[in-house]
Amino acid sequence: MNPFSSGTRLRDMIRAIRACKTAAEERAVVRKECAAIRSSISENDQDYRHRNIAKLMFIHMLGYPTHFGQMECLKLIASAGFPEKRIGYLGLMLLLDERQEVLMLVTNSLKQDLNHTNQYIVGLALCALGNICSAEMASDLASEVERLLLTRDPNIKKKAALCSIRIVRKVPDLAENFLSPAASLLKEKHHGVLIAGIQLCTDLCKVSADATKHLRKNCTEGLIRILKDVSNSSYAPEYDIAGITDPFLHIRVLRLMRMLGQGDADTSEHMNDILAQIASKTESNKNAGNAILYECVETIMGIEETSGLRVLAINILGRFLSNRDNNIRYVALNMLMKAITVDSQAVQRHRTTILECVKDSDASIRKRALELVFLLVNDTNAKPLTKELIDYLEVSDQDFKGDLTAIICSIIEKLFQEKKWYIDQMLKVLSLAGSYVKDDVWHALIVAISNGPDLQGYSVRSLYKAFQTSFEQVSLVRVVVWCIGEYGEMLVGNVGVLEVEELMTVTESDTVDVLEACLTGHSSDFTTRSMSLIALLKLSSRFPSTSERIKEIITVHKGSIVLELQQRAIEFNSIIQRHENIKSSLVERMPVLDEPAYMVKKANSSQENIVAGKSSQTSLAGTSVKLPNGVAKPPAAPLVDLLDLSSDDAPVPPSTSKDFLHDLLGIDLTNSSSSGIVPSGGTDILMDLLSIGTPVQNDISTKIVSSNQGFAPTTKPTFPTTVQVLDLLDGLPSNGSVAGDQSPLYPSITAFQSSALKIMFSFKKHPENPQVTEIHATFMNLLSDAYTDFVFQAAVPKFIQLHLDPASSNHLPANGNGTITQTLTVTNSQHGQKSLAMRIRMVYKVNNQEKLEQGQINNFPPGL
Repeated sequence: MNPFSSGTRLRDMIRAIRACKTAAEERAVVRKECAAIRSSISENDQDYRHRNIAKLMFIHMLGYPTHFGQMECLKLIASAGFPEKRIGYLGLMLLLDERQEVLMLVTNSLKQDLNHTNQYIVGLALCALGNICSAEMASDLASEVERLLLTRDPNIKKKAALCSIRIVRKVPDLAENFLSPAASLLKEKHHGVLIAGIQLCTDLCKVSADATKHLRKNCTEGLIRILKDVSNSSYAPEYDIAGITDPFLHIRVLRLMRMLGQGDADTSEHMNDILAQIASKTESNKNAGNAILYECVETIMGIEETSGLRVLAINILGRFLSNRDNNIRYVALNMLMKAITVDSQAVQRHRTTILECVKDSDASIRKRALELVFLLVNDTNAKPLTKELIDYLEVSDQDFKGDLTAIICSIIEKLFQEKKWYIDQMLKVLSLAGSYVKDDVWHALIVAISNGPDLQGYSVRSLYKAFQTSFEQVSLVRVVVWCIGEYGEMLVGNVGVLEVEELMTVTESDTVDVLEACLTGHSSDFTTRSMSLIALLKLSSRFPSTSERIKEIITVHKGSIVLELQQRAIEFNSIIQRHENIKSSLVERMPVLDEPAYMVKKANSSQENIVAGKSSQTSLAGTSVKLPNGVAKPPAAPLVDLLDLSSDDAPVPPSTSKDFLHDLLGIDLTNSSSSGIVPSGGTDILMDLLSIGTPVQNDISTKIVSSNQGFAPTTKPTFPTTVQVLDLLDGLPSNGSVAGDQSPLYPSITAFQSSALKIMFSFKKHPENPQVTEIHATFMNLLSDAYTDFVFQAAVPKFIQLHLDPASSNHLPANGNGTITQTLTVTNSQHGQKSLAMRIRMVYKVNNQEKLEQGQINNFPPGL
């Protein structure tokens, strides 16, 4: 027989394909076989039709196209015999899906088979309908499936229930037709029918609130009875798994009970006894028992439970944490993170066990436990928890130090009550893992030291001691350099010694040794060396005896291959040699850094980073209403992103000043703490003050710090300023004219406020394109219930283009304990002629109830 004729057996074809040694050989075999099948189809060969479909199914599973055999499946389904129908329905489910138009032709055959006297043919039709049913087929055949739910045969009932699930998902409007049959299935004894019926009830609850009410009224007692019967039943070999009778049925019932009890105190009260029985009596030494206990805990947390039942559930999770199985410990940690919002005191009892999980060998468990520890920290346990974590930081794996350091620093910054404790803990972290500390952490430490005059001497001495043992930690070295540059005389003179300190002797030469080591160390980077040069210049004025040595150190770097260091060395050397009369004024101690302003800027920067981390979305031309957050759009690559103009390393325009000292170091020597004026720009405030990598620009803008609203921006007019600049290299004065262009700044507004929601808008303009405005929206929940699935939408007039970036989250915590941020970019094509206007709509869920709020914004600041 020809190996590629339609009469070839399926096993022969499979053997021929598997014998191929290359993909090309396989394609050749499949191509010849498909040609033979096409020839058989064109000849209307009925004898081998079922064999051809079986071959096509195998070829389809290999990934080759088989669309030409779809009509053959329909012909087999229309046959009278069971074998032909079986192959036909199998081919239908494998070769077709609900999107195929040819599927419409099979509806009539399915209807006939659903009414067939042979139960096996009825079962085939139900299986096919449950797998490929479309919305049209569901509407046409729902009545037949509903009728089959009431038959006596348990196998038909089970398949009809599974088919009903598909129909309800495709056409939710048909849910009410299945309510009574679904409730009647819960009275069956056959476990297969029970599981299918419970799953049908679960899907009915998902698609219809009325269905939930109906089932809550009619099925709660039945579910409790099922759980009692299953948990108290004797050994049944057909359902037994690890000594537990049908854990799958347990889990399905518990999930449905969770849906019925959610938000209903009466129904939850009926469930309390059986849930307590399941939680107490189920054995936890087998996986099947653990699965039931986990689902029981989920149900207890999901319904309106009593406090005693909730504590029982959390204790079960505590036992899970001691289990040797990593998966069980991981799901327990996940559940405890949800439970802590409900009953934090009960979770606190397991704090010791959770801390042990932080030291686990499994990386995912360590990370999840660390997140949970962060949620557990409060004012009463912050100090002992921080001590435990810092002790572990010393011996933790290198891969884990980054996450651990970030959490420890967050805890210290969030909950410190004494500034000395804050400084001590930060020094420990910097000494143990300074290379893993982010820049904003050590910047915040410097700001805190600057604002603690009583602790400045203590801080610089503690840093000096820490440097002796941990000089390889980059962030620690930078803080040491900055503090010695500012408070070096306190270190040498033992100023402000506390009672707990031991007296130490440090000479002026010792401080210069530290800075020289930081400047010449092999591990020092550009930022550290730049800071060291500035600190040396300051010490040259405060310690005259070391001036010559400092000059020699600086002179060495006049030939540095790094242009910035070379320039600084030349300028500083010129100051030391030629400008002794102004040096002391030039290197005075920095004014106290504005701590509230820095914290506000840090918070805004973190929110911007969250938004920037999301994938960018492009606006759709010609449409006003934009897609909600979370909907995928083609990523855009705007020029400003490619040039990284919005990053934290952007150049900072300095404030205007007629004092040439400002031009020498780029530092405003006016008392910024009293006036409240701080340099604007995208770089970090400390980098502005240190003038590291900050070229001078002509744009001049300021932000006024207000006690009521943080940064209250103001607009200054543009004016030319004549500045007399002193040439550092030759000492000759020269006259230069610097023109300042003030980019307008705008106040934040309350865009929308109701009893449940508050929305704040802040604005940012790009001077090069006045038509474009960047709006930062902040959403705050004013109610005591959290919002989920939060979506913000906006519509604008046709002369305005609107682009929405993804929101930072879709979950809005209760009572203003957190916010969602989202960035909008609007382009006003008629800028200067027409002002901005916008309609907004917010959709969210509160306790699974969808809420809608909308409004119009007309109070945009003029000039946008």
